[in-house]
Amino acid sequence: MTASPGTPALSLSGIDLHYGFVRALDGVDFHVQPGEVVGLLGDNGAGKSTLLKVMSGAHRPSAGQIHVHGAEKHFHAPSDASAAGIQMVYQDLALVEAQDIAINLNLGQEVLRRGPLGWLGFVDRKAMRKSSEAELDRLGVRTAPMTRPVEMLSGGQRQVVALARSAIRVNGESQGILLLDEPTAALGYEQTKNVEGLIRRMADQGIAIVLVTHDLPLCHAVADRVVVLNRGRKVADVRLDETENDHIVGWITGARPSMFPAASAV
Repeated sequence: MTASPGTPALSLSGIDLHYGFVRALDGVDFHVQPGEVVGLLGDNGAGKSTLLKVMSGAHRPSAGQIHVHGAEKHFHAPSDASAAGIQMVYQDLALVEAQDIAINLNLGQEVLRRGPLGWLGFVDRKAMRKSSEAELDRLGVRTAPMTRPVEMLSGGQRQVVALARSAIRVNGESQGILLLDEPTAALGYEQTKNVEGLIRRMADQGIAIVLVTHDLPLCHAVADRVVVLNRGRKVADVRLDETENDHIVGWITGARPSMFPAASAV
C-alpha cells in the first residue's frame, strides 16, 4: 500500500540532539504518512535509534519540532508519546513470559471483572481472551492459543504478540504510529516472513510505521520509502521504487554523496 499525500501522521523538523559537545542528531527532518512504512536506515552510530527515541518520547530534542497529525507535541516522557498515539516495540519486546498471550496483549489495559471482584482488582480473563482473539483475527494473525504462556512461544510468535499488542493500541479512530526497532533481528526465515506479512497488514489498516533495521531485504519487502542517516544527519529520503540497493548501501556507508548537500556542509 502507498500512502496518499496529505497531513503526515508524524513529522519532525530541524531535530537536534546534543550530548555535551557531541551532536547526535543534526537538523533532521522526517515524516511518515498514515498507512506508510518508512525504513530508517544507517550504520551503527548513525543516529537512527536516537531519532526513534525522540519520536517515542524517551529523549527530548535540543531543538526542533514534533507534529502528530498536524498538531505540535512536546514529549517529556514515553507516556506523552503513547497518549498521542505512538507505540514503540523494542528489541526486548517487554513481554511477561509467565503470563499467557491474552494477558500480554492487554498489559496495562486489563479488563476487570464486574462487581466486588473487579473492585478488588480481579481481571476478567475470559473477556480478555475473547477480545484478544477478535483483534488478532482483524489483523490476520494466526498464533498459539490465547491460554499459552509466552515462555512457551517461539521467537517469531513472541515478536508477533508484541507487534499485535502495539497495533491494537494504536489502531484507533485517529490511526496511530508504530515504531519498530529491529523486529526480525533474532528470527529465522519463516518467522521473518510472518512478521513481514503482519507489518504490511498493519500498514494496510492505516497505521504509520517507522522501521529501524539492518536487514535490507526486510526493508525492500515492507517499506514504501527509506530515510538514511549518517553521523546524525539525513543523507537520503527516497521511495524504494525510485532507487537501487547499491545507492542505499552507499548512503549508509558514506560512499555516496548526500541528497542534501547544503544540510551536510560543515
